[in-house]
Amino acid sequence: MEVKRPPGGRRTIRTVRFGHEILRQADELACFTEDAPRLTRRYLTPQHRQAGNHLLGLMREAGMDAGFDALGNVVGRYRAAAPDAPVVMSGSHMDSVRNAGRYDGLFGVLSAVACVRDLSSRGRRLPFTFEVVAFGDEEGVRFGVTLIGSRAMAGTFDPAWLEVKDADGISLREALAAFGGDPEGWRTLDRRGSGVVAYVESHIEQGPVLLNAGLPVGVVTAIAGGSRIRVTVGGLAGHAGTVPMGARRDALAAAAEMTLAVERIASAPGRDGAALVGTVGVIEARPGAINVIPQDVVFTVDLRSSSDDARRAAVTELREAVAAIARRRRVEAGFDEFYRFAAAPCDAGLQDALAAAITRQRVPVRRLASGAGHDAMVFPPLCPTAMLFVRCGANGISHHPDETMTADDAEIATAVLLDFLEHHDPRGSK
Repeated sequence: MEVKRPPGGRRTIRTVRFGHEILRQADELACFTEDAPRLTRRYLTPQHRQAGNHLLGLMREAGMDAGFDALGNVVGRYRAAAPDAPVVMSGSHMDSVRNAGRYDGLFGVLSAVACVRDLSSRGRRLPFTFEVVAFGDEEGVRFGVTLIGSRAMAGTFDPAWLEVKDADGISLREALAAFGGDPEGWRTLDRRGSGVVAYVESHIEQGPVLLNAGLPVGVVTAIAGGSRIRVTVGGLAGHAGTVPMGARRDALAAAAEMTLAVERIASAPGRDGAALVGTVGVIEARPGAINVIPQDVVFTVDLRSSSDDARRAAVTELREAVAAIARRRRVEAGFDEFYRFAAAPCDAGLQDALAAAITRQRVPVRRLASGAGHDAMVFPPLCPTAMLFVRCGANGISHHPDETMTADDAEIATAVLLDFLEHHDPRGSK
């Protein structure tokens, strides 16, 4: 390991030499999948157990105490010398979407474990206990509930989730019992009042900003909040060949104009400088015959912004646009904002600390917001929170087999995280 000692004596990590090993470990973990050769790993499945056992082995080899907790998270602890030392948490998720890439989530776990391996090899203990968590469920693919493990640790687990069922009719409660977890053990995971002073997560960007800027890493300023909306449109079916165009009450044509309204509203400038994005991800039209005018349409809208004010204003504007289009086209429209989550700002002091670690790696500092949700977004009420983004290749593609990153970028990101840990003074956390 190459090091540099600046004036004053504190050592600066220059290179960690773990990049290729992290990518190799990610390849190994990609083998634990439900539908090879695709990568799909849902919460509380046999593949979750296999991946968790593999991570337990890596954590223990690195010098950590490690085990599954009551909800199927894998938790490793690299203890400080003092038994009553504060705790700094890191990690990310080990579940995946269907047909996923291999770095989303898991890079944040593997990079943190690599830092511990380096510290342990040098006999170096930190002034805090370093806890690395591989969260069992962030994506919500199986039960439709996201961030189950991290919400339990942040103290915001909802016990009603235990009765939610998957597509096979298996409840979360039943799946936890079958997995060997404890459905009532979520109470024991709550980290509030347990001395946690910071949470920092490394994650691939899942976008092209760093790629386009030619930078390997960046500091996250905030994690975007979001609104999910279900719009229903009711028109009138009719024969495709006999109903004149001017007499039609075409639900799909109205929904198409509403979809363009989503694009227009999300693209509008002047929202307090905060980026807004909007997506119509699902659309269903009935009766669904080639020669029948569509009568009923349901579509979904996903609106996100790092500014909750900008997002709420966009929801109001879209509601009004949907109503106006429905009136003009003589259709009925329903608008249901069925799910919302607030933006999560990252701690300014930890942002600066990550920026300093990046600078010590002789890399320019770029700050950017995250449009995707992450486990980190639930922790600001618990403790100061930060995120390090790592460049994502292939035009920023993620949640897809083409998701890529380089060993060099994995190397730099791990060096930054290790440098951050070795410079972090937990007495400065509040």
